[in-house]
Amino acid sequence: MTSEVKKAIIPIAGLGTRFLPLSKVIPKEFFPLGTKPVVQYVVEEALRAGAKEIIFVVSPKKKDIFEKYILKYFQHEQELQDILKRRRKKEALEALNCIPKIKYSYIIQTEPRGDGDAILRAEKLVGKEPFLVLFGDDVSFGKEGMPSQLVMAFKKTAKPMLCLYKMPEEKLSAYGVAKVKRVKGRLYQIKDLVEKPKENPPSHFALVGNYVLTPEIFSYLKKTKPKNEEIILANALKEMIEDGKGVMGLWVKGKWLECGDKEKWVKSFIFIDREKNKKK
Repeated sequence: MTSEVKKAIIPIAGLGTRFLPLSKVIPKEFFPLGTKPVVQYVVEEALRAGAKEIIFVVSPKKKDIFEKYILKYFQHEQELQDILKRRRKKEALEALNCIPKIKYSYIIQTEPRGDGDAILRAEKLVGKEPFLVLFGDDVSFGKEGMPSQLVMAFKKTAKPMLCLYKMPEEKLSAYGVAKVKRVKGRLYQIKDLVEKPKENPPSHFALVGNYVLTPEIFSYLKKTKPKNEEIILANALKEMIEDGKGVMGLWVKGKWLECGDKEKWVKSFIFIDREKNKKK
């Protein structure tokens, strides 16, 4: 198996219920952070980490929205560029050109059966190579994106790599938390995963929705027992750990910008806006 990570799965099948009523007309992936939509940040982080192809996982209900908004957004608009050039709209042209050109494919998640099922839908598109999984609720801010850090660590270990973010103990009850054993520097071996511990969390490391996974995860997802009719990625990873498979974690640098609900998105938006104003 190669250590090169060339593909990134971005699941966007959710209905955005935490953003209602706004998400009735605007896909949550298109909520802005500064001057760019959240989905652009996620795609850019995948590209900077070395991904050559983006695999979107969408639901049947969002297929039309995906084609109307997201695909159109990333498509090259030569006619619009020509108009802006003729009118000498330099700033508008620069804004348009900041949208990255991507190679993409997409797959339908026919039923809302959890994050593990969303990843499993992309098995044939991924093939036998390691791959990134990036969820649209999580964006990083810093000199080096969290996905890039994970890929670099994966190249040294060739083991599934989870994204660890250190948080105060009083906040950990809202997150998945990793039980870890330090290997070297910021690299840890994952010993267990605990979902939203009410007390005595096993560490201060919350799990960010960024992963580098190997194709072996697919066999574990297929045999993982559904919980509330959902296949949960964390449960498949727990089974890998119990089987003695090496699952690693990296304590990442930078700031985690959460966009999973309206309150967190607003805080992230304000942070990005302040950082932009600092550079002026």
